[in-house]
Amino acid sequence: MATGTDPSAVAGSTGDPAARGVHHASRAAIRERHLRRDRWWLAPAATAAGLFAFVVYSTWRAFANGDYYAAPYVSPFYSPCLAHNCVPMPAGADWDLFGPWWGLSPALLVLIFPLGFRLTCYYYRKAYYRGFWASPPACAVPEPHAKYTGETRFPLILQNVHRYFFYFAVLVAGVLTYDAVLGFRNADGEWGHMGLGTLVLLANIILIWAYTLSCHSCRHIVGGRIRNFSRHPVRYRMWGWVSALNARHMLLAWASLVSVAVADLYVYLVASGAFDDPRFF
Repeated sequence: MATGTDPSAVAGSTGDPAARGVHHASRAAIRERHLRRDRWWLAPAATAAGLFAFVVYSTWRAFANGDYYAAPYVSPFYSPCLAHNCVPMPAGADWDLFGPWWGLSPALLVLIFPLGFRLTCYYYRKAYYRGFWASPPACAVPEPHAKYTGETRFPLILQNVHRYFFYFAVLVAGVLTYDAVLGFRNADGEWGHMGLGTLVLLANIILIWAYTLSCHSCRHIVGGRIRNFSRHPVRYRMWGWVSALNARHMLLAWASLVSVAVADLYVYLVASGAFDDPRFF
């Protein structure tokens, strides 16, 4: 084309962007809010139902303030028991750090840490943002909110404390590990025994450790800020292990959520006298 030639004079060109199918100022005129025809709503609905069921159950058990210890088992919702009004437990299981002034359920003193860890967890944030707030409800489905600010304002900006809740979650997992070890005793405190509750608490703590160590914050602590992995072979190997767990973070999040509820329910049923704990030896 010669310099100065009018584009409208070129064969097949009209000079009008709209006539050539080029739209710069607006999107295509599609009436539907999205084009998905599958049951996209099923996943966020199931997530919301599962999380809501756990919230209802854990709230009931947290305020129940009873039937959380059946020797040698203690519910993970009430461990460590930090209040003066804890039921009598073996030495070390109840720490009485808050004295007699605390009259509410002891579970309210400890559940804030594991629940805070899960509430600020990257996966759970995605789960309940989609399930409860529809932000967004699913891929390729627009959210109903007219304005999006992300996690830059109060209260969602507090999600950044997740890394600190991780440290408390590790401490709580350590206490629950101690409780699982105590499960190898009988009601009289004699070692070398095992019941069905022992296996329940053992499975629960394994899943809790797997979920906790698969956390993104743990992965960053182990392998973050390293410019050359070859100079840190131990941390690199640990980072590889955590990364393998991190790939299953969603599965471990749900599995540990179910296991902690099952462990609490089992202790509650035994403590309330619904049935006796089967002892293997």
